[in-house]
Amino acid sequence: MEDLTISYAEVVARLLATVVLCGLIGLERETRDQAAGFRTHILLGLGAALFTLVSAYGFAEFTRAALESEGRGVQFDPTRIAAQVVTGVGFLGAGAILRRGLDVRGLTTAASLWAAAAIGLASGAGYYFGAVATTAVVLVALYLLRGVRVYVVSRFRTAFGVLSIQFTDAGAEISRVVEIIESRDVRIRNTDAEIEAGQASYELQLRIPPGRSVQDILGEISALPSVRRVGITGLQEVE
Repeated sequence: MEDLTISYAEVVARLLATVVLCGLIGLERETRDQAAGFRTHILLGLGAALFTLVSAYGFAEFTRAALESEGRGVQFDPTRIAAQVVTGVGFLGAGAILRRGLDVRGLTTAASLWAAAAIGLASGAGYYFGAVATTAVVLVALYLLRGVRVYVVSRFRTAFGVLSIQFTDAGAEISRVVEIIESRDVRIRNTDAEIEAGQASYELQLRIPPGRSVQDILGEISALPSVRRVGITGLQEVE
């Protein structure tokens, strides 16, 4: 009968491979100051690897019984426990995703956790080539493609932000501000105004097309004589 166990050295080798591969991905997330970083990715990968090892080799006696039964009502699937890792990682990844208004953060970290779990499963199963190749591709996507993303996406994404303006008198030149904004094809989505103690304050929600310079808009508005203060907050980019 085929041997249903592996040596201790092989178990250690698979776990160490998981530590190295998942640790590399975790280091990148750590340098990006993400909550799920170096140790989290290693622990996740190790857990996935151990689940795989337990699924394949942890029930050797039961597996032998299943093989010896010759189909007499005993069924055994060594991949069932490992398959549940995918579901479990989904819950863990969801905890890494944060949404603040239109801004969604943590999606890349959640995806890297999911990839680390897959690498752990592959290492635990002894599929080293798949684990190493996947790690290499993930690192390329995280490190090298970041520059490509910034270069390309910045030219095709629309940005949203809140422009805050404070005027020195209640008779504000808001009409001139609107002209400056619209002359650059920036759309005003909503306007809030407050007049108090002879001063006027406005908050304009802007939709800024790709390629428009926010600094140029701020500079032109700040040059108006009645403008006391101007700034933009909550600048976010969406698809």
